[in-house]
Formats: sequence, structure tokens, C-alpha cells
Amino acid sequence: MEIIAVYNIKGGVGKTTTAVNLAYLSAAAGWPTLLWDLDPQGAATYLLRSRPRKKGGAKRLIRGERELDRLVRATDYERLDILPADFSYRHMDVHLNERKKPAARLLKLMRPLRKRYGCLFLDCPPGISLVSENILHAADAIVVPVLPSPLSARMLEQLSEFIDENNWKDLLLLPFLSMVDRRRTLHRDGVTHLRERFPMMLKSEVPYASVIEQASVRRGPLPAYAPKSAAAQIYTALWQEIDARLETAYGRGEPPADGGGGEA
Repeated sequence: MEIIAVYNIKGGVGKTTTAVNLAYLSAAAGWPTLLWDLDPQGAATYLLRSRPRKKGGAKRLIRGERELDRLVRATDYERLDILPADFSYRHMDVHLNERKKPAARLLKLMRPLRKRYGCLFLDCPPGISLVSENILHAADAIVVPVLPSPLSARMLEQLSEFIDENNWKDLLLLPFLSMVDRRRTLHRDGVTHLRERFPMMLKSEVPYASVIEQASVRRGPLPAYAPKSAAAQIYTALWQEIDARLETAYGRGEPPADGGGGEA
């Protein structure tokens, strides 16, 4: 099972939309896929029309009193399941800090999922915290939506330094440009600067578009409700780039003939 975190230190960069769309495309490609909504705001949970089974579960989950795979819920899409967010996740840092080896706790919780899924996406809360340290420790790849602005360059530098300081040499850092409006000089200059400064930047460039914003109204992945749109094709290209990087790094091969799934 490959673990792909969608993360940015800053919020408001299209992180949840990216996580939902990529998870959908992974499932559509044949991979049994799980999306874990780790953001207490629960935007991915909302977009996929789900809700947690119980409230206040973060403490019991971190203590090992609840099994992660028992919290999985099916979505409306074949091979795509979700671990819904819980508002108690806002206290997850506190509960992690109470455990031995707190930076590896989430990875330990994820291990039973490996038998059921080929791909696990993590929709991460913004900021740098013990939760994000757990996520970076567990992930095989980190997909970073980046706005074309000077602050984004600073954020990527901070994130790269944090990864280097923790010696996570096998973690794939996969930034891409998000919410780009090429009508704006600042965005055009920002795109050029970021691509020159960070050669690992993916080629796909997600625009600022109303059809993408409609996700919160349609409550679904863009490739599902507007599959022929230019934006949906861009997300498809983005997933293909990520998939190719994963293949190069880990030799992931072909998806299984039969998909997995959770219980509704």
C-alpha cells in the first residue's frame, strides 16, 4: 500500500479538492483506494457525502481503543472508501504527545489497512505539528499544491528543510502549481520563478476555475461530475504524473484484478 499525503503548511491552496480528485482517479484506475480525512474541518468528508460513525474518537483511536479499519466507510464510487474526519481531530496533537514514539503512531495505526488497499491518500490539516510530523514519517510521497506567489517559495524551502532535518530520504516531494490565474502578472511571474527554483515541480498546472469551485456544491470529484471539462483533464494528467513518479520510485506495477471496498 502506497501512502500519499496531500499537504501544505498553508491553507486555502486547493488541498482537499486535490486529495478528493486524486483519490477518485486512483480508484478509477483500478486501485482499491482509501482517503483518510485528517483535517478536523472535514471538507473531504463533506465532499464525498460521508460522516463519522461516532464523535470524539481521536483520543480512543490514538490510544489503540478503536481499530482504524472499523471506521472505514464506502463512498458512492467504486473502489473508493473514506475514513471520515472527526472534529475531535483538533486535539490529535495532544493525544499523540501522550504516547511513546509519538511521531510514528499514525503509521502503526495504518498498517492493518495494507491488506485491503493499494493506495491510501491523506488529506492533511495545514501547519507543522506533531500530526504533520506523523504524516511525513508515514508517507511514501507528499503532494503539495503550491500557489504562484513569493510566500509559496518560502513554504517549499521550509518544508524541504524539515524533510532533510528528519532524514526522510525516501519521501517523494511532489509540488505542483495550484489555483493559477495566468491573466495576472503576479501569477505568471510566480510560475516562472517557482519552476526555475524547484525543478521537481510537476508539469501539470491546475487553474483557478469555477468548475473546480463547484465541487463544494456538487459534492463530488470533478472527474465524476464534469469528466469532459479541461480542468478534469488537468487533474487526470496530474495523477498520471504522480503515478509515473511512484512507478519509478517503487515499481508499483498494475492494479489488482479485483478491487477492495469498505462497508457502508
